[in-house]
Amino acid sequence: MILEVIATSVLDAKLAQEHGADRIELISGIVEGGVTPSIGLIEQVVKAVDIPVNVMLRPHANGFRYDEDDLGVMARDAGIIRESGAAGIVMGVLDERGEIDTSALEMLLNETGKLAVTFHRAFDELQDRRSALELLSRYPAIRKILTSGGKPSVLDAKEEIAELAKLSEGRSLALLAGSGLGVETLDEFIRQTQVREVHMGTGVRRNGRALEPIDPDKLRAAADIVARYK
Repeated sequence: MILEVIATSVLDAKLAQEHGADRIELISGIVEGGVTPSIGLIEQVVKAVDIPVNVMLRPHANGFRYDEDDLGVMARDAGIIRESGAAGIVMGVLDERGEIDTSALEMLLNETGKLAVTFHRAFDELQDRRSALELLSRYPAIRKILTSGGKPSVLDAKEEIAELAKLSEGRSLALLAGSGLGVETLDEFIRQTQVREVHMGTGVRRNGRALEPIDPDKLRAAADIVARYK
């Protein structure tokens, strides 16, 4: 059982490690859903912690459809992240039809090297998430799908999450459930969905606000709950 926590600063990363997170998703622009952090932030966070750091690869917050220039930026950033010592990259690309852009995805996978890839919540915009999970499982580099089950909050998509988690069993990728989880809802959510990885952001921050730092008490409480399932 894995607890992944969003970090937006070196302080967040240190607090995440100290208080029980198993893995960090490093982003900037938390209010916008996450964009690629600066080179300096990536390097300093990787140096500051021993737990795995997965870095967001998203050049802007204007959706998940990217033109040639955007993809050029992403390819360059992927190379920088690859050389930084990060454990993985978090990305997702859709085409004009709202489906996975396989040509863009394959181009970017050529740049990520041996890094583990998480396909992020662009997945939630897809009409057929079951077929998409099967498609993504064909790429060995893609180890996880971050999803809220197509809803703003995973708490409104428990059946969908449970079904996707079951569908992922025996495949090379795992389901990572996130968005809307809090300490008070975490245990029941894990029991009902049987997910093996959860992702928390605002739910472990002070006053439940995205722009405030990680709350050590909330994070320790979440880590204690996750530890029951390890």
